[in-house]
Amino acid sequence: MAMTEASREVGVVVRRRAVDNPWIDHVWSPAMVLDEVPATAPWTVLSTEADATMYYAGAASIDLFSSDTANYRDNLADGEPRIWVALRRQAGGSELELTKITADPTEGEAIFESGCDVIGTVPMSPEIAAWIAAFVDEFHVERVFHKRKRDRAGGERQPGPKDRGPDEGTGRA
Repeated sequence: MAMTEASREVGVVVRRRAVDNPWIDHVWSPAMVLDEVPATAPWTVLSTEADATMYYAGAASIDLFSSDTANYRDNLADGEPRIWVALRRQAGGSELELTKITADPTEGEAIFESGCDVIGTVPMSPEIAAWIAAFVDEFHVERVFHKRKRDRAGGERQPGPKDRGPDEGTGRA
């Protein structure tokens, strides 16, 4: 069976918040994923408050694969579907690069171990959730789990440590 793919371009908004910390003066976090890509240049300031600034980080693609529909279904069934967002510092500087967004919880959890500098989840909009649900409805195939039977080499079971008496195999007489 051939794998089917679908992609959707979205916009990503991040927050830069001032913190009272002796080692860092701010933290970044994903704030939201927009249903559409706005006609705004990446890293445009969207709003500024006393301790936080919102930026449009840029466009990114949510990619769906027919082999991962069970993961998307689990995300949607959770009640509060999420999108994972990852950003990385560019060449040791303070600027961030949008590296990945995904609706697959398994892939999202793997991002946490990837070494990206800024990783987080944001709520999935109803419009994106409906798009993913339609993809799952069209391409999901339930896979039955088959427990593999253990193949015993040589037919006869060899005695193990639990089968020996207290003095057998220890060298003691």
